Amino acid sequence: MPTISAQAVKEYLEYLYAGRVDLLSMTGHGAQEEGDDLKGFGYGAPLFLEYKVAGVIKKAVLETMAQSSFGHDHFSDRAQTILWEHKAFNSLPCHVRSLDSGAFLDSGRMISTGKTEEFFLLTEFVTGSGYFKDLERIRDSGTATGTDLSRVQALADYLASIHARKLDAPALYTRRIRDLLGHGECIMGLIDNYPKRVDGIGQEFLKEIETTCVEWRWRIKDRSHRLCCVHGDFHPWNILFRESTDFTVLDRSRGEWGEPADDIATLSINYLFFSLQRSGKLEGDFEKMHRLFWEQYLSRTDDREMLEVIAPFLAWRGLVIASPVWYPHLTPLVRISIFNFIKNVLVAEQFYFEDVNRYLR
Repeated sequence: MPTISAQAVKEYLEYLYAGRVDLLSMTGHGAQEEGDDLKGFGYGAPLFLEYKVAGVIKKAVLETMAQSSFGHDHFSDRAQTILWEHKAFNSLPCHVRSLDSGAFLDSGRMISTGKTEEFFLLTEFVTGSGYFKDLERIRDSGTATGTDLSRVQALADYLASIHARKLDAPALYTRRIRDLLGHGECIMGLIDNYPKRVDGIGQEFLKEIETTCVEWRWRIKDRSHRLCCVHGDFHPWNILFRESTDFTVLDRSRGEWGEPADDIATLSINYLFFSLQRSGKLEGDFEKMHRLFWEQYLSRTDDREMLEVIAPFLAWRGLVIASPVWYPHLTPLVRISIFNFIKNVLVAEQFYFEDVNRYLR
């Protein structure tokens, strides 16, 4: 692990106090020990500081957080915890005060984040047309062009290429399957934002879906050999096409590594979704696109195991597209067909992409 240098700590404290600071000791032990040689320490353990500001000797503890499998796998997990602690420590009576929160740069410097209220992200601007516009056009016309089919293959090839990057981290895979159920943006979070009843579907049905997904977690959570690089939110609104098959993706979500079925389910269910809006089942050029996507991906990866693990991911994405929050204007027939799809996919031993309409009954 990188070390925390005395020089970096001194410069940070001088920024924090807006003046000169004399660093007297820096130790990993609870009792401060003065000395000329100040040792650097790695992240993940408290560092006890003694320093002088304007003639006054002060003591503080510099706390860092190590990566772990208890919800601290990602850099963003650890940042979330530290930022919350800075605010929360100071709002509870009799709690030790937080002086600041901060971050380490790759240069070894330390910066303050203690006065932060919210974070922002600044990205490049890219031109392009959302892939959903292609699907809307095909929904309305009933016809896919040669370019549409080439784009299906390009998207399957792209996912096959990023999924080829593997990571040996069993606890992280288990965490990603756990997040599939419990994360606020995933299965339980979506269910909790459904109304009491929508198009004949009530709380008992949603409870049944959630309970079945818990069973699926136990079925697949130990398949850590499948952990790979993923996008995490690979739907048509996050894909921008320019000419032919030239595209850019947006808004990668929920971590760099995960189950490849996440990305496959997220995109492929939209061929069903737009076909349902047109004709109430998967047919015509949408069926051709759906089969082409799956066949192209499997020919590149030979990942037939995907068919044994994808069910809860299809259920998650089914809950998204059936949601009256995200899609309030669906007809009852379309919404009920999606609910049928979710229920029937979850009770099957594996997913048969060649015969999707069997799950709509």
